[in-house]
Amino acid sequence: MFGFSFLRFNRREFAGAFGDIGTDLPLLVAMILAAGLDTPSVFIVFGSMQILTGLIYKMPMPVQPLKAMATLVITGKIAGPIVLGAGIAIGTIMFFLSLFGFLDRLTKSIPKAVVRGLQFGLGVSLCVLACKEYIPAEQTKGYILAAISFFIIILLLDNKKYPASLFVILLGIVYALTFHFHLTIIQSSIEVHIPIFFLPDADMILKGFVLLAIPQIPLSLGNSILATKQVSDDLFPDRKPISVKKIGFTYSLMNLISPLFSGIPCCHGAGGMVGHYTFGGRTGGSVVIYGSLYIILGLFFGNGIQNIIKTFPLPMLGMILFFEALSLITLLKDTIPNKREFIIAILTGMIAFGLPYGFLIAMVVGTGVYYSPITLSTLSKLGDRIIKEQKDY
Repeated sequence: MFGFSFLRFNRREFAGAFGDIGTDLPLLVAMILAAGLDTPSVFIVFGSMQILTGLIYKMPMPVQPLKAMATLVITGKIAGPIVLGAGIAIGTIMFFLSLFGFLDRLTKSIPKAVVRGLQFGLGVSLCVLACKEYIPAEQTKGYILAAISFFIIILLLDNKKYPASLFVILLGIVYALTFHFHLTIIQSSIEVHIPIFFLPDADMILKGFVLLAIPQIPLSLGNSILATKQVSDDLFPDRKPISVKKIGFTYSLMNLISPLFSGIPCCHGAGGMVGHYTFGGRTGGSVVIYGSLYIILGLFFGNGIQNIIKTFPLPMLGMILFFEALSLITLLKDTIPNKREFIIAILTGMIAFGLPYGFLIAMVVGTGVYYSPITLSTLSKLGDRIIKEQKDY
């Protein structure tokens, strides 16, 4: 191991570095293809933002593509200049929300049970993505790879000497080299690239604001800001708590810088932090390692990245994503002693998962129910009789 007190580079940090790759990598590639973005620029800038947050926060504070925005870009094939304009738009919005204290007031008014519900909803979303899209990607072989990955992670998840995700990634590389990889892929991909400077005009920023930033804001407030702050408090209770204002400012900074170098809009995320932590990340080292991977790919492999990535089996990334989702969902357990809060958390999570603009609706509904005189006693008492009979027995 080597590094500073807040920046370590050991096998646990290397393992944690891959804790969020199942979410990020497929979204990045899909956005690049749908919007016609410059691949090297996207990877280099995305990796640089990872390193920046690792140094600023001194913990595994990852950077992720904006999920609601990514979905709209991928499904609507929205042009790259509008995507970059949306980054400037949402960065500006988040800057003023942070500057004028709105995020601080939001944190004080949103109860912890609602935040837990938002995390639960995100966890269910990631779980569905892993199980419906990634794991079946190679049909029978995919299920076999996923099963092997599952048992590796289950056996090694608590093992500090042999980190689980490293073995899964190594197995995936061996599989790719054996069945999909050709040396010509690397040879044809090697070429040095640098990010392309780009300055969105007012029309691009306005269109990006209307088409992409407005739908993204509720998810960002719920997951990128509130839930990330809560997760950092949960996972690092001995460190000085991070303020939502600081998270908002770094969110803003990333989105005001990234589009100028043709990088995609990005955010922090509760799921990403949980993913890094679950597989071993404890310092900023894990995100520095993770970011360095993207910079190397962008600098030296440029427009051949898609071909390289296609060789790695999606089912194995899916299983890493599955355990990231499971870790997020289990954070719900601290609401269980208070039955009413537990039900509110479940209610909030299901709304967040199931509805369009679900995170915004979930925050409003969950907070309203929490502060209302509604007792939810009927739901609270479900199963009590069975539990009592089991105890008596």
